[in-house]
Amino acid sequence: MKKTITDNTVDPDILTYTVGEDPILDLELAVWDCMGTAAHVTMLSEMKLKKPIVTKKDAKSVIKELSLIAAKAVKGEFKILVDDQDVHMAVERMLTEKLGDLGKKIHTGRSRNDQVAVDVRLHIKDQILALEKEIAELASSLVDFGKKYNLVPMVGRTHLQPAMPSSVGVWATGHAEMILDQVANFEAAYQLNDKCPLGSAAGYGVPLPLDRWRTSDLLGFSRPIYNVFGASMARGEDEAAICSAAAQLMSVISRLAEDMILFSMPEFGYFKLPREYCTGSSIMPQKFNPDVLELVRGKTAQVIGHSTAAMTLLHAMPGGYNRDLQDVKLLYMKALETTRTTVRIVTKVVRGMTADEAKLRAGFSPGVFATDVALRKVAEGTPWRDAYHEVRDHLERLGDENPDMAVLAKTHLGTTGGLDFTRYAADIAALLKSVELRRNAFDKAKKALIG
Repeated sequence: MKKTITDNTVDPDILTYTVGEDPILDLELAVWDCMGTAAHVTMLSEMKLKKPIVTKKDAKSVIKELSLIAAKAVKGEFKILVDDQDVHMAVERMLTEKLGDLGKKIHTGRSRNDQVAVDVRLHIKDQILALEKEIAELASSLVDFGKKYNLVPMVGRTHLQPAMPSSVGVWATGHAEMILDQVANFEAAYQLNDKCPLGSAAGYGVPLPLDRWRTSDLLGFSRPIYNVFGASMARGEDEAAICSAAAQLMSVISRLAEDMILFSMPEFGYFKLPREYCTGSSIMPQKFNPDVLELVRGKTAQVIGHSTAAMTLLHAMPGGYNRDLQDVKLLYMKALETTRTTVRIVTKVVRGMTADEAKLRAGFSPGVFATDVALRKVAEGTPWRDAYHEVRDHLERLGDENPDMAVLAKTHLGTTGGLDFTRYAADIAALLKSVELRRNAFDKAKKALIG
């Protein structure tokens, strides 16, 4: 077996076990590794030393090659060889093949510990911005559905039993608001992530005048992680935070999916799912199954598992780098991939869904109006508890109630007759604007470094 850069005496079986899935997972990090390396080499060329380790001319040559490597990665042409072990060694190998000894200098002042940490943080930043935009699109699809069927009556349920008059508008925007609320968890993860670990090396710094503020600024981070040991220990916390945020979002979307499954059943018939997103049966010709929504439940369980595994991995680690941190990479990447795919798929289903107004109105039974009637009596002067018992004891008198009038009767904030769709549109627009501003700044930093 050919000797590698770092492991030239390791048993092949041990090497395979320790390398794990990095050669596959790290393909997602190739562009970010080039970006991080470009910032590092730029900083090295600016260090005040009697004899420069890397000249500014050298740095330009390295960055030119890094741009070409990044372009290959975007096209899917970047390869990590078995001997490379990971993306970092693959990039270094390619630079050395092109630039000779200059390529061997790029790792000066770095460890793969801070190198992978910065790669992951750049990847996470890119992924959060993409996911937040997709969350906005899912919320927008629900708001549009709610606006289209705003005042169509729909039985509100507790314990799945008929409870009080509600509307399709309240149902749809309620789910939309819950989904938008989950952005706060990703924003918290984004802020946690927006600090640069580069220059901490293996967690203890190096005896060179590294300018960690310079690399942080070049990469578009808000600031460096101040303490080098803290920067090393921070590895994994971002990944765990992402997994946790993803698990919470998936749990909320899973509840939406379950509602859509239930209310599209023939026994309800409130909603009709688009046929192109339903599957058939190998034996029953009449079947159109909501498989995609059932899989949302299953994939939610997977993401919750990724989150639990990430926290379990971290909780007993000693300070400093430990190799089992490597496994957190798989967990957060899987969690993000599953979550982003789910958000996009559910958006499609919602956009193709329709409501059956006749069946929604037919779902009302007299008892659904009991609370509204009792409150009307209270408004006329009857004490609440007396009104409650009077209505409960004479439910047969509720047969003449009108669901459309019940929907219009509630006009206070957030109710059937009080929904403000302008507010939802403004919230979604503000989220998209925030994403756009940060995306533009991030892309500008990337373009400045590697084109």
